[in-house]
Amino acid sequence: MAAAMHRINHRYKPRSKQRGIIPSAVRHCSTHKFQYTSFLKFESHNKKIIMKTPFGSVGVIWSLSKDNPRIIHVLLSTPEWTAEAQALKLFPDAGKSSCAEIDAVASSIKAYLEGDHVKFSLGLVDLLSFSQFQQSVLLAQHAIPRGSVSTYGLIATHVGAPGAARAVGNVMAANPFPLIIPCHRTILSNFDLGGFQSGSEKKRALLNKEGVVFDESGRLKRGKLHYNK
Repeated sequence: MAAAMHRINHRYKPRSKQRGIIPSAVRHCSTHKFQYTSFLKFESHNKKIIMKTPFGSVGVIWSLSKDNPRIIHVLLSTPEWTAEAQALKLFPDAGKSSCAEIDAVASSIKAYLEGDHVKFSLGLVDLLSFSQFQQSVLLAQHAIPRGSVSTYGLIATHVGAPGAARAVGNVMAANPFPLIIPCHRTILSNFDLGGFQSGSEKKRALLNKEGVVFDESGRLKRGKLHYNK
């Protein structure tokens, strides 16, 4: 697939003259439990770094497909790695660049992390890279509203795979679009907080900002349970 990729002569020009190499069709990310395989033809990787938020820097990795910008990864800072450092390690070919659509997403991410009520669109994300099951889980997760949480088991049942809580957890752990697809809104079946790509403390802080409260032991104290029939 990679050999067949070629540069697109496009009308759309990002706000940068930098161009990276054409990416491989398959990229292995150390933070992921499954391979990220894109079925869209991208010209090159670009990165937009949101420097100052209450949760540290955030990186938006994006590219072009048929003249349209597509988000392929959102990077949240962790105690060990800033978003900039992650972008450099995972997407070394990405040049700093942006456009109106990506700027709008970046502004929404910053506003959300500052406490605004933001409902993110999936219009720019690349979901074609995932299996039907992975897509169904990501779409179900995206539908969980602010102030609510669900469990891996409830999501598994909702997407027609009862008993597949572990598989749902693997999809959530590898979610390339945190915040846009709010995987922090999924908790354990015993209502404990559970893990998160950027650490459990950041997950707790994000949910607290949304009005979902956990007690000192990490168990759900206040919040609505989604997909609970």
